[in-house]
Amino acid sequence: MMDKDTQFAVLVIGLPLLGLLYCGLIIAFLMNNPFGRGHPLITGFMVMVVPFSVAATIWIKASAKAYKEHDMRNHSEAKKAHS
Repeated sequence: MMDKDTQFAVLVIGLPLLGLLYCGLIIAFLMNNPFGRGHPLITGFMVMVVPFSVAATIWIKASAKAYKEHDMRNHSEAKKAHS
């Protein structure tokens, strides 16, 4: 597992690169697909939904993990208090 500094470096470097790659894929899609140019609302909605879904999934997983750790910590402290 990576330490926090390495995770932060990957996030700071990797996230903008992923964004550039995603934008490049969108431009390539619009250049090569007449459906994308002909239906801008559908294309724009899909372009918006993909990163939002990824971000929401990551956020929910991280929140669930933090909540679970917090609940386990409280449960172990309560157990010690009763002993």
